[in-house]
Amino acid sequence: MARVKGALATRKRRKKILKLAKGYFGAKSKLFKTAKEAVMKSGNYAYVGRKQKKRDFRRLWITRISAACKMNEINYSSFMNGLNKAGVQINRKMLADLAVNDANGFATLVKAAKKALEK
Repeated sequence: MARVKGALATRKRRKKILKLAKGYFGAKSKLFKTAKEAVMKSGNYAYVGRKQKKRDFRRLWITRISAACKMNEINYSSFMNGLNKAGVQINRKMLADLAVNDANGFATLVKAAKKALEK
């Protein structure tokens, strides 16, 4: 029986890496070894970036809520504490959306939070 050589599999593997490296600067898109290093590094950046995106959005939402709270004469931590005491279950993403797009609705929530804090 004839010996099987790995040329087809090797070419396929290399083409896959070079396809992922398309658009990279200089030799990183042309040479297999440097392309492989660049693709591995970019994969790490992408993985970390997916985690950082969640943090960044949470920070943005908190900043928006805090700004809207200041316009309603209450600070962020008191507002969130008041909402918890009032039993209002709403996440920061929705609160930030309310703060930006529906100021009257947000003001209603602020009143509910202030009322719960007085008790």
